[in-house]
Amino acid sequence: MVHEIKKARRRPKEKDAPLWDWTRVHAWRMIKEVMELADIAAGPHRTPKGLRHSYGVNGIVSGIPLNMLSKWMGHSDIKTTAIYANAIGKEEQDIAARMW
Repeated sequence: MVHEIKKARRRPKEKDAPLWDWTRVHAWRMIKEVMELADIAAGPHRTPKGLRHSYGVNGIVSGIPLNMLSKWMGHSDIKTTAIYANAIGKEEQDIAARMW
């Protein structure tokens, strides 16, 4: 499969066990490589953090309730998720367009 993800050795199925044997750095490098191969322009958005931020903003723009997005992103405090609702530019326009 793509980037040998399927070949990765899985850990035993324990409730709190990580899914993969990868280190955080290895996962970061894999994400960067995939984003480069996808021809995403260089910048802060072509990072794992940028990808996560895009996920959060897209959830808000798509109308996902804040409490669900908070749960899916693993935030313990909904105030952390609320940061994504403070969109500007095109995202703000998309959110406003849903009102009308």
